[in-house]
Amino acid sequence: MGLEELELVAVLAVLIIVGASYFAGKLGVATPIVLVLLGLGLSLIPGLPPVAPDPELILAVVLPPLLYSAAVNMPVVDFRRDLRTIGALSVVLVLVSAVGTGVLLWWLLPDLGLPAAIAVGAVISPPDAVAATSIGKRLGLPPRLLTILEGEGLVNDATALVLLRTAVAATAGAFSFWQAAGDFAYAVAVAAVIGAVVGMVALRVRSHIDQPALTTAISFVVPFIAYLPAEVAGASGVLSVVAAGLVTGAGGVRRLSVQDRTAERTNWLTIQLLLENGVFLLMGLQLRTLVADVEGAGLSVTTSLWLGLLMVVALTAIRAVFIVPVVLAARKRRSGHEEKARRFEEILEHVTADERLRTHPRGVKIERWLQRHQADARFYAGNGLGWRGGAVLAWTGMRGVVTLAAAQSLPLDFPYRSQLILLAFVVALVTLVLQGGTLPLLIRVLGIRGTTEDTRRRELSLLLGEMSEAAVGQVLDNPDLRRRDGSRFDDEVLEAARRTFARTTTALEADGTADPRAGQVPELAQLLAEVQQDALDEARSLGAYDSRTIGRAQKMLDSRALRRDGL
Repeated sequence: MGLEELELVAVLAVLIIVGASYFAGKLGVATPIVLVLLGLGLSLIPGLPPVAPDPELILAVVLPPLLYSAAVNMPVVDFRRDLRTIGALSVVLVLVSAVGTGVLLWWLLPDLGLPAAIAVGAVISPPDAVAATSIGKRLGLPPRLLTILEGEGLVNDATALVLLRTAVAATAGAFSFWQAAGDFAYAVAVAAVIGAVVGMVALRVRSHIDQPALTTAISFVVPFIAYLPAEVAGASGVLSVVAAGLVTGAGGVRRLSVQDRTAERTNWLTIQLLLENGVFLLMGLQLRTLVADVEGAGLSVTTSLWLGLLMVVALTAIRAVFIVPVVLAARKRRSGHEEKARRFEEILEHVTADERLRTHPRGVKIERWLQRHQADARFYAGNGLGWRGGAVLAWTGMRGVVTLAAAQSLPLDFPYRSQLILLAFVVALVTLVLQGGTLPLLIRVLGIRGTTEDTRRRELSLLLGEMSEAAVGQVLDNPDLRRRDGSRFDDEVLEAARRTFARTTTALEADGTADPRAGQVPELAQLLAEVQQDALDEARSLGAYDSRTIGRAQKMLDSRALRRDGL
């Protein structure tokens, strides 16, 4: 394919992605489903050149930025709170699904061998959360369910790819369970350390650069800086990327300027849109090539189809059965957390009533520890994972492009290779269209509703009230408040700020720069914004408010800062 043809294909792909994304929202259908079906239709056009991308292009070039973008936007407090459930789904369930489907496939194809069958099981085990979360957000799923789905999607690819590598290695020699377990633990631990270090170093470097275009450019390479060393060290590159993204998301608000974060958010949303949806379009376009490969190898396409359907049934059944103890454990813990929240509240009352303890540095730390654990207990008590939520989790096992890319990375001498790649495609296609297409109906039938708009507004109002109280107490009512040059703020400027923050600038700058007080306004506004940001960071670290409420308040602060800076 020449350069001009390649440019034309790229332009058409972008236009198709944009058009599908726009009309999918209008039709109430998940964009990935529309794009896969469009790709399938386009693949049947006579004369279309075969589409067979290098699987390393997906695993090493496309997957890292996608995972990084998702991890940066994942609230760390939410991830921590549901780490037990996320770990069960993204690690234990992937392992169980891989072994279960692998044994079934080995029974059906004895010539394949057990290690090779488990390798195929690892390929088809990790669900892709993109379609599920896009549907869930549109239909208003509870935030906790969305967090679990997004967290599972972040980690399960790493589990599957590490298991795939171990199983493929076992096909060439003796298999040792303890060695495999040690390799898995090494891959996870080393990846987490490398990713965290890369995230912290990148944040520190970017915090010293005051040009948003440059800091955003650095963020574009962070996923690969995290991925490559981990892979070279024999660890999980994708897990390293996730760790770097979580660290960046947690520290970005404190270390990066509003301009940096705004520019980065806009650019990454565009990249995520094109990559995320582009891979689903690519997935559909590969159908004809996969069928041709199976026929060229003298194997049966029909066998791939019915084996793929059988694997879909097995994966769905395994996930449904696995969800049962997860929900039972969550329901059992809920009553205990109600009691914990009550006890923490009583202890906090005693701590705050003791003046010496409240003002002592150790007492402050104790109070923060109690507040954080009380917020966690209230979260678990008020956001239970019931059977309806469990039914949604059980039905969100859609596979995606990672399954297909991992299948195509199987060694060339792998038994039944082309047939198994088509099997993986069938699993991904059927789960995406069947489960993804019926998920909205399931959510409506179950009557699952997320947080109402009135509740979100009340919570946002409470949070903004706390931030305003902090600003008034630490700035406006501070008798020792001074300007940068050591002089005092004018009393009228302070009084105007007390009446309303929003009208301060308008009221005093309307007369122009002739009023000597006008120069005090942006300085006072900056002080107020800094205190409000500190209060918001405190609320974020304690987890006292829903992460989406925190996000809305952060956007409001950022918008004010951009208006104040004239951007």
